[in-house]
Amino acid sequence: MTQATSAASSVRVAPPDHSKANKAIGRRNLRNGLIFIAPNFIGFFVLILIPVVQLFYIGFSKWSAFGDPKFNGLTNWVRLTHDSNFKAAFVNTIVYSVVHISLTLAIAFALAVLLNTKLKGRAFFRTVAFFPYITSIVAAAQVWNMLFDVKSGVINQIIKFFTGGWAPGWMGSTKWAMVAVIIVATWREVGYYMILILAGLQTIPGELYEAASIDGANKWQQFWKITVPCMRPTLFFVLVTLTIGSFKILDLTLVMTNGGPGTSTLVLAQYIYMVAFNRQDFGYSGTVSLVLFALCMVVTLVQFWYNNKKEK
Repeated sequence: MTQATSAASSVRVAPPDHSKANKAIGRRNLRNGLIFIAPNFIGFFVLILIPVVQLFYIGFSKWSAFGDPKFNGLTNWVRLTHDSNFKAAFVNTIVYSVVHISLTLAIAFALAVLLNTKLKGRAFFRTVAFFPYITSIVAAAQVWNMLFDVKSGVINQIIKFFTGGWAPGWMGSTKWAMVAVIIVATWREVGYYMILILAGLQTIPGELYEAASIDGANKWQQFWKITVPCMRPTLFFVLVTLTIGSFKILDLTLVMTNGGPGTSTLVLAQYIYMVAFNRQDFGYSGTVSLVLFALCMVVTLVQFWYNNKKEK
C-alpha cells in the first residue's frame, strides 16, 4: 500500500499543451485585425496608391483625358523650363509656405502656452481659436474679401484712420494679395495646430517645472530648457503636417483671388487644376503634380533628417 502510494506520487503529470490554442487565438486576432483595417487599406490602395503610381507615367505622356496616354519622354519637362506661369506658381508656393508655416507655428505655440495656464475662461478662448478651422472655407473667404475691400472694407477704414488716408490695395494689388491670403490662412488654421500643441504641453510632467523653480530657474529658462525640448516630437509632427498642407493650398486662393491679380497668388495646386480641367492637358498637369510631389517629399525628408540629427 505504502509502496503503491509512493510510486503514484513519483509520477509527474505533464502540463496541458496550450500551444495549439494560443496559435488559434493568434490567428483569430490577426484575422479580426485585418478585417477592421481592410476598408482603410483598400481605400488607400484604390484611391491614392494606384493614382500616384499612374501619375508617374502620365507625367511623361501626352493625354487630354480622351483615349490613352501617349508616352512623350521629357517633352513635358522641357516645357516646364519655358512656362512662366509654372515658375510664378512655384515661387508663390514657396513664399506662401515659408511665411505661412512660420507665422502659424509661432502664433499657435504662443496661444497654446498662454491657454495652458490657469487663465480665466480659457475653455471659451480655446473654442474661439478653434472655431475658424471648422468654418466653411468658401463662406470665410467671401467674408474676408468684403473686409479687405479697398473702398468699404472695415480693415482699410481702420488703417486709414491711423495712417491719414493710406491703405493697402489688398486683392487688387499684386504686392498685397498674397499677404491677404496668408493672413486668412493663418487665421483659419492656427486654432487647429494650437490644439495639437496644447495636447503636447499637457503631457509634460509638472514635477519638472517644480524642480526647476527650486533650482532657481525663471519662467524664460524653464520654457527653453523644459518646454521646448519636451515638445520636440509634437512640434515635429505639427511642422510636417503644416508643411504638406501649405504646399497643397488650393481652395483659399481659388475662392479669394483665383490666382490673381495676374499670377501674384497662383500656386502649384491651382495651376495643376487649371491645366487639367481648363485646358484639358492632363499629361502636362501630371508633370506639374510630380514637381509638387517631389517638393513635398524633399522638404519632408529634410525635416525627418534634421529631427533625427537633433535627437541623437
